[in-house]
Amino acid sequence: MRELPEAIAAALATGVTTHCRCWLLTRRDGLRIGVTDHDADIVIDTSVFEANGGFEASQTEARSALAAGGGEIAGLITTERITETDIAAGHYDGAEVRSYLVDWMSPALDFLLDIAVIGEIRRPDDRFVAEIRNGLDALDQVQGRLYTATCGAELGDTRCGFPLEEAPFRIAGSVGAALGREGIVSADAASAEAGFYARGRLLFTSGAAAGHSALIKDHRSDGELDFWQSLVVDVAPGDQFVLTAGCDKRFSTCRNLFGNAPNFRGFPFIPAPEFVLTYARPGEGQHRGRPLVR
Repeated sequence: MRELPEAIAAALATGVTTHCRCWLLTRRDGLRIGVTDHDADIVIDTSVFEANGGFEASQTEARSALAAGGGEIAGLITTERITETDIAAGHYDGAEVRSYLVDWMSPALDFLLDIAVIGEIRRPDDRFVAEIRNGLDALDQVQGRLYTATCGAELGDTRCGFPLEEAPFRIAGSVGAALGREGIVSADAASAEAGFYARGRLLFTSGAAAGHSALIKDHRSDGELDFWQSLVVDVAPGDQFVLTAGCDKRFSTCRNLFGNAPNFRGFPFIPAPEFVLTYARPGEGQHRGRPLVR
């Protein structure tokens, strides 16, 4: 059981308290944002904790042993630093949240309640609700390799080893026409055959969407690229981007398209689950120990 510092315990025992909660949020890009449920801004050292109207936290769930716990924080999107665009773009995914109990009469970050990371974020109306997960959540993540027929690596990463620096696997281009926020048309993407950039990634390098990326759902021969999810900002003709190819993670694609079969990180000949329901047939099972992959 956690013990309260004597000063805080004595103040809480009086029944009349001047304590509030402060949250210090650190995004993965290093940006730090402080908010509090107090009715006025609080300055502690060099950090400003904004009185964000309607900001509140649910009860924090704690479990025994090594089970992960968590809770939720919710509030209105009122601070200029927490915008709907940044939330939708995923800038707050995986951000660290430190929760403090603070005496606003003499504020100091001397009692840390919890350290957590932000998980799923929902945006009902003009509010946001963020799931927070404590450090034990990392123990629930899959570790090591899974025995699957498809590849477990991402195209171009260290396990895949395929170089994505050269065309046509990586190209720079510009937007010819915007299809709302659901896709674009670019003559630069028309140089490759249809479907080549499906499952790939497009990163905008200029314009209002600079720094935003989109996963490619479909690639057509006329250079049309459809996105899996709508962008959170508008794009305009002339906006620059970098486009990388995708992979469907099948062995045949790895071998025939990328010539990278030795680095395939899957098990293409692993029996499917329904294999246990099959029975022997004449003429089957004649591999005689020969290699299946060449």
